[in-house]
Amino acid sequence: MSKALIKEFEWTATQASLPYTVCTLSFAIVMVFAGKVQDAKGPRLSSTFGGLLLGSGLLLSGLFKDPFLMVLSFGVLGGAGIGFCYAATTPPAVKWFSIQKKGLISGIVVAGVGFAAVYISPLVNKLLTSYGISKTFIFLGVGALILLTIFSQLLLNPPPGYSAETAPKGDKKQKAKNTVQREELGWKEMLRTPGFYNLWIMYAFTSSAGLMVIGHIASIANKQAQWENGYLLVVVLAIFNTLGRIIGGLVSDKIGHKNAMRVIFLLQAVNMVFFSQYTTTGTLAIGVSIAGLCYGALFSVFPAATADYYGIKNLGVNYGLVFTSWGIGGVIGPMLAARILDSTGSYNMSYIVSAVLLVIAGACTFIPHTVKVKQQQTLKV
Repeated sequence: MSKALIKEFEWTATQASLPYTVCTLSFAIVMVFAGKVQDAKGPRLSSTFGGLLLGSGLLLSGLFKDPFLMVLSFGVLGGAGIGFCYAATTPPAVKWFSIQKKGLISGIVVAGVGFAAVYISPLVNKLLTSYGISKTFIFLGVGALILLTIFSQLLLNPPPGYSAETAPKGDKKQKAKNTVQREELGWKEMLRTPGFYNLWIMYAFTSSAGLMVIGHIASIANKQAQWENGYLLVVVLAIFNTLGRIIGGLVSDKIGHKNAMRVIFLLQAVNMVFFSQYTTTGTLAIGVSIAGLCYGALFSVFPAATADYYGIKNLGVNYGLVFTSWGIGGVIGPMLAARILDSTGSYNMSYIVSAVLLVIAGACTFIPHTVKVKQQQTLKV
């Protein structure tokens, strides 16, 4: 979309990145309120309202050519709609299954979000080529209104008193582990824990790299490999983004979310250091695959960490607050890259900054996170 805005409306790279950046920020901020609605009223209402907001935002974007109005329609309205829909997916899904499978369940649910780009990118490219950007927004808005309203009616929270137990009858060790459960902290209590801010910083710093690549991949392909079909890399990124969400969840359940984070952050940091050297379609595809894999894994590891530390009863609003950091990552990554591109004509320095942020996030995983558990015990995770 950003490439089309530059070409059709003659916007600068910074202007073209602004609606996407504001959409990311709006999405993250609204997740807090949407999570509270989801916890109190259920996911069906949250998702239906989100579908109406997103569809309306896309429709209005088809009527505007001014950057400021596009920021309001696509950025604010569209982002808010995505936030309400997203809040209605992972939290209720985790509540249906055992806490021991929280990573895998989170990964499977959010894998759908990552996979969407596999068909959305070619579809959008076809619409842009055939009808231009304004009509493309309108077509997407109509589709969002219809499909999201229908599918939202299928979402449900577990009934009151529901509990999923997966420990085998003879597994005394697992049963003993399950008897010591973490306290279900509300959002006010969570905000009083230092661990929340450590988690928040890690999410903001690590998500910025993936969001930068997602927001600029077509331009990166053009600049570094002189390739005009960079939108195809969005499909590659989407596939590995999807795989990363499932693999990240599995790994998190097996080795713990902190160890999983360290692997993810280190791999992405190394990838960012070498990203400026990817000057062919083949090497770019490899770099994009790694970026997508690591970025996707964040969406299963961080919900799992939030559930680990603060319980699942208030996971909607709690994860919504943690997720605001992803919105900041959406500002840091795409906007930093756009500024650097406008100033220097290349993305090289933005890759280095991303690598530094990932290393800092990796260091943050070694800070002990003390949480309270029932039976007046204290556990360091």
